[in-house]
Amino acid sequence: MFQGMLNGMSDLTMLSDAVSRSISPENITGEPGKGGMCEIENGTAGDSAKDLGKGWKVNPFLRLDAGATVEIDNISGSGIIHHIWMAPTGKWRDVIIRFYWEGQEHPSVECPVGDFFASSWERYARLNSMAVCVNPGNAFNCYWQMPFRKNCRITLENIGAEQVVYYHQIDYSLMEIPESCAYFHAQFRRVNPLPYKEVYTIVDGIEGQGTYVGTYMAWGSNNGGWWGEGEIKFYMDDDGEYPTICGTGTEDYFCGSYNFEDSLTHDRYETFCSPYSGLHQVIKPDGLYSSQTRFGMYRWHIMDPIRFKKNLRVTIQALGWRSGRRYLPLQDDLASVAYWYQTLPAKPFPELPSRDYLEII
Repeated sequence: MFQGMLNGMSDLTMLSDAVSRSISPENITGEPGKGGMCEIENGTAGDSAKDLGKGWKVNPFLRLDAGATVEIDNISGSGIIHHIWMAPTGKWRDVIIRFYWEGQEHPSVECPVGDFFASSWERYARLNSMAVCVNPGNAFNCYWQMPFRKNCRITLENIGAEQVVYYHQIDYSLMEIPESCAYFHAQFRRVNPLPYKEVYTIVDGIEGQGTYVGTYMAWGSNNGGWWGEGEIKFYMDDDGEYPTICGTGTEDYFCGSYNFEDSLTHDRYETFCSPYSGLHQVIKPDGLYSSQTRFGMYRWHIMDPIRFKKNLRVTIQALGWRSGRRYLPLQDDLASVAYWYQTLPAKPFPELPSRDYLEII
């Protein structure tokens, strides 16, 4: 039954002992029969609903003050998160989302909100995939399945200088979770610029048994010419200097080819979205202050998961071309989110950079 729930539509005809719950500002605990109960005087939209009364969309969003951290989810028991929807305001890099499983001190997910939903550049770009969807109106959706056995807690921290408004909904089931299920993790990193001849690390320090399931990258080009010759490498378990899995090029890893070019005109990048991979965003210079070309790419290892037993490190090279048909090590603006499942306890993440370092300029 549990496997069917992970497989989606294959389970819909089967009866189940699982119970459906949902957390939003209109039902902050997810308890049965407790939705839409906010009093008019306490609601964020109380003024709009005052002529209609209690139960009429009184508290549909939360306000997150500058410097504040708000707990948006605290579920006790055994269950699994199926879907998270968010509609944020403000700068997406200024709000950090964190997930804590089973009362762990350190988060298993720690990312700026936009990056977690494969949207780094503070600009809307539609994304249609199995794991993440970004829909019109800056609507962020995540479908990664996230099991827990005792407790799940999610927080939002506003590291910005202004109050922001967040609409959100977390859909989950309360049910028994098999012992073989691992815990969802996601880690953000950014380097700007990448030092000359250094390799970009997407993630390292993963310890334990697990499954790597996805990569999102926001790539800002600081040179002219093609930027995607570099190889991705997965160092797993007992690997030393050389990896077990080695790709053949950046666009190859993200399931494109030949520079992501329009194969007919060869005069532009061609964006695409598929269930498991895509180049969904290309930001072009405008001839004035928007001077850099920037890209958003995703690769979900849903059909080809990468299994590891003891540890994992993932890197990618940033390579272009220079004279004489030689590779050019690039000094680009690189940010990423790595997504994986693993056993607990997990090793603490590196400290997030400062707000100024995170800022998209």
